[in-house]
Amino acid sequence: MGLLDQILGGLGGMNNAGRGLPPGMGGGGGLGGGFGGGGLGGLGGLGGRRGGVSPQVLMALLPIVLRMLSSRRRGGMGGGMGGLGGLGGGMGGLGGLGGLAGLGGLAGLLGMLSQRGYGQHAQSWVGTGANEPLPPEALSQVFDPQQLSEIAGQAGVSEDEARLGLSELLPEVVDHFTPQGQLPGDDDLASSVDDFARRLGG
Repeated sequence: MGLLDQILGGLGGMNNAGRGLPPGMGGGGGLGGGFGGGGLGGLGGLGGRRGGVSPQVLMALLPIVLRMLSSRRRGGMGGGMGGLGGLGGGMGGLGGLGGLAGLGGLAGLLGMLSQRGYGQHAQSWVGTGANEPLPPEALSQVFDPQQLSEIAGQAGVSEDEARLGLSELLPEVVDHFTPQGQLPGDDDLASSVDDFARRLGG
């Protein structure tokens, strides 16, 4: 089972059990409330299987990664992503990406990885074979210090936590949104990301 499947499965458990939990620990208030109150539900086992990355960090970073993938140079995020509303939590909502908006979406991110010497990693995520792992220290080369600081600040985590979390999320997320082994068109990608966001926010 992939990381994103575990996250969605864990959220399903949270939503099903949330009505019987104290305030701030269930699914009824969205993920911002659920994780803010420390109620991890079915996500509690993720950290131990993911190199020590806590599920809180992964969930704080996931909306940012989704926004990066669906952003376009010409117009930010476009019209979708409403389903991510419940994920705002400690991030101050889902405002603009700031300096990250210029990455150019999924294709731009993969281009950055290639330029920094991680093209083989990126191609393995897009392809249908096994995902080549990305070392956390690579994120300091892929993103400049301002971008990494912005990612960490939006997620409410340290830069070290951001590097660890992104090293886990990026291979899984790119793999998830390129199921045919090739990059989808902008509209198809936006639709897929929006659908995934709705499932997260459900």
